[in-house]
This record gives sequence, C-alpha cells and structure tokens, in this order.
Amino acid sequence: MLQDILGEPEWAELLTPADRRGLTPLFWSHVRPYGEVNLDMATRLNLTAVTVPSPRTAGDQEPAGERTGA
Repeated sequence: MLQDILGEPEWAELLTPADRRGLTPLFWSHVRPYGEVNLDMATRLNLTAVTVPSPRTAGDQEPAGERTGA
C-alpha cells in the first residue's frame, strides 16, 4: 500500500531526500542486527556503583583553540 502511494507522481514531488530517509526505519524496525536480547525483568540493576558526573560550570569549558570535533 505504501509503495503504491509513493509511486504516485504528486507524492514523489513532495518528498525530500530527508523524508525518504525517514521511511527506512519503517521497513527495518523488525530486524535485530545484534541478535536476540533477553531482558531479565525479575532482577534489578545495581546502580549504586555508578557515579554520575556533576554538571559543568563556566570554568570547566575547554578554551576555543583546543576544541575537538566538527
């Protein structure tokens, strides 16, 4: 049904490349690329061992010349 609608010229003109990329998960959401994931809902995670970093302050920021990334 979706293929028929997307095959119509008026829809082909409306969809941008970003819109078409957004359709991909519709067709692949049932695929599990990492295999079967079994969750044990009867046990709880030990989150007391995890440390959470404190919020950043103005003094924690990197100087402009040392920033990495794009």
